[in-house]
Amino acid sequence: MNQKLVIAEKPSVAQALSKVLGANKRCDGYLEGNGYIVSWCVGHLVELAEPDAYDPHYKKWAKEDLPVVPVEWKYNVSPSTKKQFDILKKLMHRDDVTSLVCATDAGREGELIFRLVYHQCGCTKPFERLWISSMEDSAIREGFENLRPGSEYDALYEAALCRERADWIVGMNVTRLFLSSTAGRSMWDE
Repeated sequence: MNQKLVIAEKPSVAQALSKVLGANKRCDGYLEGNGYIVSWCVGHLVELAEPDAYDPHYKKWAKEDLPVVPVEWKYNVSPSTKKQFDILKKLMHRDDVTSLVCATDAGREGELIFRLVYHQCGCTKPFERLWISSMEDSAIREGFENLRPGSEYDALYEAALCRERADWIVGMNVTRLFLSSTAGRSMWDE
């Protein structure tokens, strides 16, 4: 039987969705039933890599190495959430899973959380987007009746990537500048 994998951002949301969808069988890291598998991300499972992942030379903070601006971005699975990431990856690659539903929070961050996991897992199966602003049963039902193609949210994902990468560039470089320079240290000491 073909199944649809629904990925929420938090376990509590996954449980609310499962109740409405009839996915009542509890498994390790997901719920299943009625043609659906419902799981969750527990926030950011995939994160931007630290500078030393690009070059071990960056392990030591030196003002001369700034700015650090990756040409190709690298991501890591957060060690604290690796178990849930592995569950999602296994579910995405199950033969009976034919499509997915991005059911993370409606907005830029939710879109980013889903897409990073989707890409990091190497998933190429089609996905749709659930966009709801209420967790009431009627809103969930209506949302599932009006799923949109995931591609309609590509610009939202790209905006989230821009924000995430800009934050990384500014945060990594400014922090390293202030903490690796004598002027920066004296400024913080005042």
